[in-house]
Amino acid sequence: MSVVLSTASLPAADRGERWHHAVSRTFIPLDVRLLEDDPSPGSIVSHRLGSLGVSQVQAGPQVVTRSRRLARDGKEFLILTLQRHGSALKEQDGREALIGPGDFSLSDSSRAFRKQVRGAFCFTSFHFPRADLRVRDEDLRALTATAFSGREGSAALVGTYFARLAREAGRLDAFTGRQFAATALDLLALLINERSGRFAPQAPETAAATLVRVKDHIARHLADPALAPPGIATAHRMSVRYLHKLFQSEGVTVGEWIRTQRLERCRRDLLRPPAPGPGVAAVAGRWGFTSPSHFSRSFRAAYGMTPSEWQRYGFSGERTGQGGGAGVGADAGAGAGSADTVERERPEGPARCP
Repeated sequence: MSVVLSTASLPAADRGERWHHAVSRTFIPLDVRLLEDDPSPGSIVSHRLGSLGVSQVQAGPQVVTRSRRLARDGKEFLILTLQRHGSALKEQDGREALIGPGDFSLSDSSRAFRKQVRGAFCFTSFHFPRADLRVRDEDLRALTATAFSGREGSAALVGTYFARLAREAGRLDAFTGRQFAATALDLLALLINERSGRFAPQAPETAAATLVRVKDHIARHLADPALAPPGIATAHRMSVRYLHKLFQSEGVTVGEWIRTQRLERCRRDLLRPPAPGPGVAAVAGRWGFTSPSHFSRSFRAAYGMTPSEWQRYGFSGERTGQGGGAGVGADAGAGAGSADTVERERPEGPARCP
């Protein structure tokens, strides 16, 4: 189901306040200033794929600001904006960039940022918790307010995947949607690491390509309890020392990365419908955990609750559409769904840009 917020039915004089509420409700608390005397109608069509919110936004000229005061609210989310129609001037971390149609950019809610759009526009936004993107803070900070071209190179591959994901978001079931969303964030992390120079060239192939191959091998063998650095290194004809060096570029050990991937897959599987679904121990065993008690301790350390608690909490969150604060219905917009703002659910896919 898609959730639609629209000001089209309101008089022009009432649209500014309601649009401000709609934007803050969908994303994070923001200040919005419309630049037209008689504001054009605006609409936001949103879907949720696990913790990833996908929203198509159409409206008229405006300035959106995340002030230092608002950035102190403790909400740490990232927003990837894929520009579809019109251009936007983005500012953050001492940089500014003009984002044109086909380009995308990143904003970090933990610090002040500003976006200015001088004409009618349409963009697709992907918003998710900062903790879901496994990259270094310094690498992320260096790439906010940067235009990633959707026309060539690695950025084009990533942008194409996100664009396609947005088009299909309304047709994906909850479990499949979470899988595709996780892949999207993995691709984004790979792009950020590439741009940050984390991968030094190695003959006859780059370290980046080697790491991708290794990660693919690990992903295909997560169910094997014996999966460990010596066997992984042997399978790729490299030393254990070099294997560890590859993962050091991401700030994790091989063992930590394996455990994180196993836990994430268990977390997703535990959110499957409970009626025919497997128990906690069966899910843990499926992904290579041999000790239920060790699995429970690791899960609690990673997510702050036991696997059983996650099953109960997760199903509740999926049904109510709560996604940690960045999605439609988040605390950021408590009380914003006024009867004056049209809100409805509809089964069809997202609206198209002009």
